[in-house]
Amino acid sequence: SNLSPTSPVLQQAMQERAAAWNKPAGDVPVELLTASGSGLDPHLSPEAAMFQAAHVAAARGLPIALVEKLIVQRTEPALLSVIGIPRVNVLQLNLALDDLHE
Repeated sequence: SNLSPTSPVLQQAMQERAAAWNKPAGDVPVELLTASGSGLDPHLSPEAAMFQAAHVAAARGLPIALVEKLIVQRTEPALLSVIGIPRVNVLQLNLALDDLHE
């Protein structure tokens, strides 16, 4: 969305999204509580991906350790190790998870 971080509407939406995780907003990675303009972000932080690992493992009937291993394998470093932050390529992760069932 294009709501300001101080927007009461955004704050309420973040509280509701955190409640869906049964967690306080401060315990959920912020990118899982906000929304992008397109709703289609190609990357997540490693923290956000790991936060969802148990859910993904349960939904796909996989051991959580395997999902976590794939997250680590699909984590891209910061550009030249100094520009940006590490990020998980969500498309590559989902394709790797799909390959396990073929």
